[in-house]
Parts: sequence; C-alpha cells; structure tokens
Amino acid sequence: MENRKKPKYKIGDTVVITMYGTVGKVTDVKWIDSKYVYEVNKSEDLYNESGIKLVTEYKGALVEKEQVDIEYKFLFGDLVHVIGYGTDLFKVVGFRSEIWRYKEDAWEDMIYELSRISDGEWLEAGEEELTLVADAESAEMIIQKLDLLHLMNKQPKPLKLVKPQNNLRKVELDDIEKKKEKVELIDHFLDIYNDYQFLFEWFKDQEFNHVMKVALKKLEAIVKNEGKSHV
Repeated sequence: MENRKKPKYKIGDTVVITMYGTVGKVTDVKWIDSKYVYEVNKSEDLYNESGIKLVTEYKGALVEKEQVDIEYKFLFGDLVHVIGYGTDLFKVVGFRSEIWRYKEDAWEDMIYELSRISDGEWLEAGEEELTLVADAESAEMIIQKLDLLHLMNKQPKPLKLVKPQNNLRKVELDDIEKKKEKVELIDHFLDIYNDYQFLFEWFKDQEFNHVMKVALKKLEAIVKNEGKSHV
C-alpha cells in the first residue's frame, strides 16, 4: 500500500487561490496521481498544494469573491396571478435575477417575464407580485379548460323556427328538428355548467359560480317550456 504523507490543507481551511488572489474554503481533499489536490468552494476545479496558500500566509493582494445562491419561486410554464390584474392568468416564459450592491446596502431582485393567457400580452413582474395558480405540469390542462371562458360572451344558437305548413309530414319533421335543437341546447348548457364548476372549484372565483347559476336557469327554462309544449 502506498505511503501517503498528510495533506497540507484540510477541509474547512480558508485559503487563497494564488493564481487569482481569491479567497475560499477547502471543501474536499482528493488523492490523485500520487498527490493531494484540493476542491475550493465546491468548485469543479482542483488545485495542487502549490496553487493555494492559507490566507494567513498569503502576502499578495486579495480579491474578494462573492457567491450568490439564487432560488426562483416560479419556473417556466407556471401559471400565476399578478397583483393589479384581477383573475387574469399569466404563464411564466422567462426569468432573471438582478443583483444590486452599494456601499451600505445590497439586495437581489427576481424578475419574471410573463405572457397573458387570454391575449398573449407580455409583462414583467417581481416575485412579490405573483401568486402561483398551477405548476407547469398542470398548466396545460387548466389552459384547455380556460378556453371555455369565451363561451361567456357567446349566445347559444337560437332555435330555428319553421313556419307551420298544412302538410302533416312537414309538421312532423319540424317537431323532430325542434326536439333535436333542444337536446343540443341542453347539452350546451350542461357543458358550460360542468366546465365552470371545475373552474370555480379550482379558482374559487365567484364569476365562475355566477355563470353556473345562469346555466342552471337556462336549463330550467328549457325544461319548463318543454313541459308546456306537451300540455
């Protein structure tokens, strides 16, 4: 077994990388090719003993090097609400960090680039202005459901009223057509109710609950009129 001398430096020692004059801590010691090499500040680079010195032994000028760890709260594809934009939904399409350093103050800002789901409008917002609605994995399903919001501004197709004719066959066909249209209308409002029920349960927005109530009233009116037609 190869006899090894003890390493000159140990984990936790504060050292200077002499090539750069930067200060760091030894985070690992490795034995490679019959010599010790040192990891500093968890860097991928490894340094020979001749390449570093204890900070107490170093005589040159020191360069202060800062390590900043940035943790992003929101990621690509997340759906968020933005303060001041009500229930509008935005998707995270980019983000960046801005690091500010002054003589007596320091801070980091996380800026998110967003795209509004309804019209693609681009917006920048700070982390404190955002609220997570759904992560990227759930976002696509939510967007598909939100496509149904366009139904709020659309009226259902009116019933096609055919002028009564004396021909019995024509009257029978008209009745069949009317019943078919009523069934389609009922299905239409049932779809609206079910979709907005999903949105209400997800977002707890009373606007969605209002649409559900309107859909129910429409269904009640259709069923009530259907009953009268048989009297």
